[in-house]
Amino acid sequence: MSEFVEFLHEVFAPFGVITTRRMFGGFGVYHDGLMFALVADDTLYLKADEQTARWFDELDCEAFSYQKGTRAVRLSYRQAPEAIFDDPDEALQWARWAYSAALRAKF
Repeated sequence: MSEFVEFLHEVFAPFGVITTRRMFGGFGVYHDGLMFALVADDTLYLKADEQTARWFDELDCEAFSYQKGTRAVRLSYRQAPEAIFDDPDEALQWARWAYSAALRAKF
């Protein structure tokens, strides 16, 4: 596990216990068994949806995408804002938004 992924346990401590699992060359980040973030190339992406997209858009947070053959596949995860790594209150708020988006996607 990378140092960055280990560091996320500290970043999200205000939100509660998280777990991480290796997946497709990156990591899934889970809270209460629900994936609310992913890590690819030591970059954190948070789950987003129509209700939370505006906050990501305001900060120009890019969507996670990958190449599948000749086309780019875009997932509903957006790059986390840098502020969450230095501010526990920001980390808590963004984790709540991402987790809520993951809950809505579940239904």
